[in-house]
Amino acid sequence: MHVFEAIATRRSIRGFLARDVARETIEDLLAIAARAPSGGNIQPWKVHVLCGASLGRVAGAIHAARASGPLEPDYAYYPSGWREPWLSRKRKVGWDLYALAGVQKGDRAAGEAFHARNFDFFGAPVGLLLTIERDAGEGAWVDLGIFAGTLMLAARGLGLDTCPQAFFAEVGQPIREALPLPSDQIVVCGIALGYADPKSSLNGLVTEREPVPGFTTFHD
Repeated sequence: MHVFEAIATRRSIRGFLARDVARETIEDLLAIAARAPSGGNIQPWKVHVLCGASLGRVAGAIHAARASGPLEPDYAYYPSGWREPWLSRKRKVGWDLYALAGVQKGDRAAGEAFHARNFDFFGAPVGLLLTIERDAGEGAWVDLGIFAGTLMLAARGLGLDTCPQAFFAEVGQPIREALPLPSDQIVVCGIALGYADPKSSLNGLVTEREPVPGFTTFHD
């Protein structure tokens, strides 16, 4: 697949086929993604691959921890103060997704049930957890973001689909206990990985993008 096609066809998939992804394929994907650049070539990312029993174990730990009370996020993913156009963009994608999922406005129970699908990576056969060491420095977070983007584009090149999930930053502690992970590992995000279900209505969501003049300034 041409790189432009991979970029244009990558989107967040939330409906997956019940089709396994071979370990060899996952290893090939990660080897390609590891060519992503990083400052000083420190390669600060860590990847934890979940499938089978480990997926269920993590989902169960998250459910139990959330049921027992509020959790302390590993870090603040979203801005501390929402303003335009961020607020409108976030609301639109949320309501568009709920519409495809059949969640009616005001139905909190249905909304929570849909949100809970994050726990098991929306039913994907593979879940990837990306972590970073707490003392890695702010630049290393940029490096990890580049790695994550490269990984998702590489997945398209192999005919796979993904869904990046900020949700897992909210539940780092139960994840560390369930796997287990060292306490110095921050859970940055998760990525669902598998083969898209063409019959899933959830996969019809194509988010809008700001035109180039809206985010670009040419300095002559």
